Amino acid sequence: MSSSSSNTSSGGLPFWKTKSLEEMTTGEWESLCDGCARCCLNKLEDWDTGEIVWTDVGCTLLDGASCRCKDYDNRAATVPDCIQLTPAEVRTLTWLPPTCAYRLVREGADLYWWHPLVSGDPHTVHQAGVSVSGRTVTEDGMELEDYENHVVTWPGEMPEA
Repeated sequence: MSSSSSNTSSGGLPFWKTKSLEEMTTGEWESLCDGCARCCLNKLEDWDTGEIVWTDVGCTLLDGASCRCKDYDNRAATVPDCIQLTPAEVRTLTWLPPTCAYRLVREGADLYWWHPLVSGDPHTVHQAGVSVSGRTVTEDGMELEDYENHVVTWPGEMPEA
């Protein structure tokens, strides 16, 4: 299924191919999120090397089944270190997954077939195995030193076909 007409510009191309991140409307920006929730996983940084490693430990607000934030509009009040993605942040963050639409647009690449803007179905991100659905544990009650027992590689990798 191709993009719906509401996602296309007057030239017939989808907005993510014709607009920079900064030019997008709030609605367009929000629709770029594919709902994978990979960015909602806790990451560990090696203080000596700066290397980032991923865990399967989800933010306290992450619904691990739907891959949605339980309180998106007020998330910063509950999780002060939640990073709100902005064009400026997207241009500097090095840990965005290779499948992230914000990263893909930043790099001039197209969205994958399973992205809801392309497929027209918000569930294809889960069906394609891209999302974290069913693969996380919550950070609630977990000690920080236990995060090392939850290191995974898949958030920073392309999913297997």
